[in-house]
Amino acid sequence: MKTNAARILDGLGIRYELRTYEVDPEDLSATTVARKIGLPPEQVWKTLVARGDRHGVCLAVVPGNAQLDLKALARLTGDRKVDTVPLKEVQPLTGYVRGGVTALGAKKAYPVYADETVALFDVVSVSAGVRGTQILLSPDDYLRATGAKVGPIALPGGAD
Repeated sequence: MKTNAARILDGLGIRYELRTYEVDPEDLSATTVARKIGLPPEQVWKTLVARGDRHGVCLAVVPGNAQLDLKALARLTGDRKVDTVPLKEVQPLTGYVRGGVTALGAKKAYPVYADETVALFDVVSVSAGVRGTQILLSPDDYLRATGAKVGPIALPGGAD
């Protein structure tokens, strides 16, 4: 199944692989997804929706085995304070449900911020925009496709 995210990559001429997995609605954690698609958790990236006090909504992309450092994200975005948005706002803002959020083809072109460790890998995995499908691609291609700004925004730990 082609998702909007895959169509965007096709349009940019970016090579990728789609990997599907069985979804457990009770466990949407990136570490579980990583196990199901056969990659280490640090290569399966989760996209979180955040809102800054000055610049509004943005997307933060961090490894599956890390948590988002809100203070570091605020420094990178130029906000004084940043918080993740409540779950009930995620779908209205992005068009995606929890477990399927991606920076590729969100409802609006929000600024994207990725943790600097993205450069450590040949391949990273991000949601294809639906639960049960991941897109595997090179970090450089992902950063180019999303226009992400890179910085130190992840803290160790946090398997959600």
